[in-house]
Amino acid sequence: MSDKICIGCGVKLQDENVTQEGYTSNLENDICNRCFRMKNYGEYQIVTKSNEEYINILKEVDKTKDLVLYIVDMLNINEDILEIRKYISNKMILVLNKRDVMPRSINDKKVIEYIKNIGVDFQDIIIISTLKNYNIDELLSMIKKYKTSRNVYVVGSTNVGKSSLINKLMHNYSENEGDLTISPLPSTTLNKISIKLSDDLTLIDTPGLVDRGNIINYVDNSLLKKINPKKEIKPKTYQIKSGQCIVVGDLFRIDYVEGSKNSFTFYMSNDLKIKRYNMYKCEKLKDLPKKSLEIGYHKDLVISGLGFIKIVGASKVDTYLDINVNEFIRDSLI
Repeated sequence: MSDKICIGCGVKLQDENVTQEGYTSNLENDICNRCFRMKNYGEYQIVTKSNEEYINILKEVDKTKDLVLYIVDMLNINEDILEIRKYISNKMILVLNKRDVMPRSINDKKVIEYIKNIGVDFQDIIIISTLKNYNIDELLSMIKKYKTSRNVYVVGSTNVGKSSLINKLMHNYSENEGDLTISPLPSTTLNKISIKLSDDLTLIDTPGLVDRGNIINYVDNSLLKKINPKKEIKPKTYQIKSGQCIVVGDLFRIDYVEGSKNSFTFYMSNDLKIKRYNMYKCEKLKDLPKKSLEIGYHKDLVISGLGFIKIVGASKVDTYLDINVNEFIRDSLI
């Protein structure tokens, strides 16, 4: 056992048990076998950790009173965006990440105003893209404005881009040559990792809370690659009438049971096949659990981890979806 930690995921390195986290064949290495295989070969080894362990880390953050960056995937904004406040009372900047996958036509200011109207409790809100380097300079300025010490914590659910953001900040503003392990899969970062950007700023990455209702927990790697958008989403709009249904790959089905002619716009990965059918003749996905929903005017139906459907008119729908995946209705984001 060594006192060194893996620079990729933050766990203590060890050479005693190949089946345990932190294993490396050589303690002179700076990275564990799991991170090495993930970075170089795209292989992912599942590590099961409970949210209780992660929550305890967040409670430790709360004791510091340091500034916190709360990272959220812009395509998959949490149903309860304030849930993080159950564990952390620190000053907090809400960072909406992955702007690059959202349509360019979306107005950033309107999205920020939408979030503010929810009654959120943040020092500031910013929309960024780590991939496109969008608003990263502005984020750094915010950090310097609100930080209470040299330490700034980075928190959020799995797969929202925390480690990608830290890597971008490192590359832009630091001579630190290390990289955190990034992956589209949950639980990539396993422990806290400190990254010194400068003499007066250290970022501390934390493990992501696992959203048990997120669809990424219930699909295989090949399907996960299709679900995660790689480029700007091209929304697909369908003018549909009652008696029709829309099927999204092998994942989700929505039947339009009752209502006048309506507009359904799908904000989901371009790699997913979305097709309209006569719901009485289509048997696709009817073996999945069914839920009946009444949806008001100008609402979004959000499927956690998959994206959302903007529905213009009032309607009654039936949905078919894995019972473990969360779906909810909100006022239209766009």
